[in-house]
Amino acid sequence: QVQFVESGGGLVQPGGSLRLSCAASGSISRLYAMAWYRQAPGNERELVARIRSGGRTNYADSVKGRFTISVDNAKNTVSLQMNSLKPEDTAVYYCNGMNAISLPITDWGQGTQVTVSS
Repeated sequence: QVQFVESGGGLVQPGGSLRLSCAASGSISRLYAMAWYRQAPGNERELVARIRSGGRTNYADSVKGRFTISVDNAKNTVSLQMNSLKPEDTAVYYCNGMNAISLPITDWGQGTQVTVSS
């Protein structure tokens, strides 16, 4: 079963940028989709961005126009470019594969902490 390891989080000021990376332990090219999720303290985990195998992307309304998801099938990595960050983007960010009924395909990893604060 493929596993995912997230990296790239950190502390950034409002308006700043971060690029998150997700490394897969195996091939992701045949997965239905890859996705980034986040979970803020006291909140449920939410879907942030998704990219399907054909390249079609979807974003949560709260991040549209600011975040960009991309995939490198040759390197089995998924990235999330986050621009114009806001304090409300503060959360632990996770990546996972997604099946055709929008369920994650494997156990959650450790995630990477993103903190947006001045």
